Amino acid sequence: MIRSRLRQNLPARIACMYYPTAMMPAHAAKAGFDAIWLDGEHNTWDRRELQRMIALHHLANIDCIVRTGSRNPTDLYHLLEDGASGLMIPLVNTAEDAAAIAQAVKFHPLGQRGIDGAGIDNDFYLNGTADYTTKANQETFLMLQIETPEALENIEAIAATPGVDGFFIGPADLSLRLECPLDWSHPKMAAAQAAVAAAAAKNNIAWGHPAGTAEQISAMVKKGARLIAHGSDFGAVYTALPNFGKTIAAGLA
Repeated sequence: MIRSRLRQNLPARIACMYYPTAMMPAHAAKAGFDAIWLDGEHNTWDRRELQRMIALHHLANIDCIVRTGSRNPTDLYHLLEDGASGLMIPLVNTAEDAAAIAQAVKFHPLGQRGIDGAGIDNDFYLNGTADYTTKANQETFLMLQIETPEALENIEAIAATPGVDGFFIGPADLSLRLECPLDWSHPKMAAAQAAVAAAAAKNNIAWGHPAGTAEQISAMVKKGARLIAHGSDFGAVYTALPNFGKTIAAGLA
């Protein structure tokens, strides 16, 4: 879904899942989302939970991007073998970091990912592996998070790394390290966004970041962003439960 949208120069609409929520892929797909990213950096997911949740994305025909803090090559391509459409890797600061990750998740000639072919990503070997590696390189999506001043200093080299498909700015970490408010109108944050946008455009890769309002989404799209992240299971609970509580209170008044 993400690849298809980007080929048409359309934005990819992405929600976030913090905790295993079986119904969310189907509901997100119906709501018009193209992908969900599972947060395995800040939350605990065991391997079987991930396999089950990724399979539910396949049933709902929506992409599943896994954010993982692991840099272990076999951990990374296990996720792709289990059917993840792509990976989001936090705190990538140098071209060397980016190259090592790309080597782990892309098949030769782009990288050195190991071949199995018996996973869900290759329909469990039903049709062999003749075009498996080529299609995997074309369709899986490697998204690197830009979250530090060091990453901004190296943004051109990171963007030019073979196998890198997109950037995702981590605004909370970035603003903390830039020692400024988490406000896209702040000069430091605006300059960071502009640097990421320019490097992505120069190297024909996508970029984006979380957005909280329609106005933020519109502004980033006008600057070339195509990875539009808005909404989460946490946000749904955080927003809806107080309203449910008010309804009960009103009924009992």
